[in-house]
Amino acid sequence: MKIVGEHTLVSCGDYAKSSSWRQVRTTLYKAIRRVDWPPGAGTFTIYPESGKKRGEGNGVTPIKNGLMVELKSQGWVIEGKAKNKIGRQLGDYDAVRETKFGHVVLEWETGNISSSHRSMNKMVMNLADGLIAVGILVVPSKSFAKYLTDRVGNIDELERYFDMWKSVPCKSGILEIVVIEHDREGFDVPRIPKGTEGRAKG
Repeated sequence: MKIVGEHTLVSCGDYAKSSSWRQVRTTLYKAIRRVDWPPGAGTFTIYPESGKKRGEGNGVTPIKNGLMVELKSQGWVIEGKAKNKIGRQLGDYDAVRETKFGHVVLEWETGNISSSHRSMNKMVMNLADGLIAVGILVVPSKSFAKYLTDRVGNIDELERYFDMWKSVPCKSGILEIVVIEHDREGFDVPRIPKGTEGRAKG
């Protein structure tokens, strides 16, 4: 899988400048690039069919599951509940990694654009309150999204809100959006199942 966009909306404080964050970011990006389809192929090939009609296009959850397998092996907690130092629940996240600077939380977009906004707003609020160290949202590019579940959240529909998220008050923290895309298109691969669990990791 390719990373075709890296948008850092907020970056301030000690952790943003640390070698620890650079290492976490590097290993995360490596894990994203390891996601493939079909499983074991080593590259990500999408069946190029629009997802607008029922029973057509590709699902999203099996793609996410490939990354979750990799992150779990790195020590991330999958479907984790982040807590602050006094045990207050900060919400559910697809993956959570604890560091001495606080929690690094990740959301992989599998829902519609409203889901993307909920994920971003949840991370922005926790970041502004100093309750997490890093919030990361992974979304498909427009070129990728057209082959996935109809109306899945994508970067084109989020860009107009960048200035709002950049304005969040922050003494220490990082907020990023990572944009992903397939390596190639081909009818020689199966569609990615919709509404089922799957594994898309090489």
